[in-house]
Amino acid sequence: MNVDVPASSAWALYGTLDLPKITVPKYLASVEVVQGDGGEGTISKLTPLTGSAYCEKFTKVDNENLVKETEIVEGGFLDMGFTLYRVRFENIKTGENSCITRTTIEYDVKEESAANISDINIVPSINIMKDVAAYLTTNDGKSSD
Repeated sequence: MNVDVPASSAWALYGTLDLPKITVPKYLASVEVVQGDGGEGTISKLTPLTGSAYCEKFTKVDNENLVKETEIVEGGFLDMGFTLYRVRFENIKTGENSCITRTTIEYDVKEESAANISDINIVPSINIMKDVAAYLTTNDGKSSD
């Protein structure tokens, strides 16, 4: 998704604990940092508006390449037979005042749970990217306080 702000401005949200300030309450009932300061190893408990809470771990926070990866470590898709559920957000500089945000989902699932693959949906991640882009362009590229 193209965003008319510097990649560093987008990263100020995606690469930190500030992202939930944009996504709660539209997508999540709550986000609680269980451990960490937003860097690699941080664990957060996310409670969706519907469904059960789950925990995700920041497995990669690359401030140089502007890439953040999270993996579910408790609940959520793991309770549905997945052995891995990873979401990656990337901010790619395209100009001094523009970037592309990209998201990918990677997963592994036990053979006997393969039917649950149909529950994977990239739309929530795309909606988050749209909301972050709108927030950044409305706020002149400044992250939340």
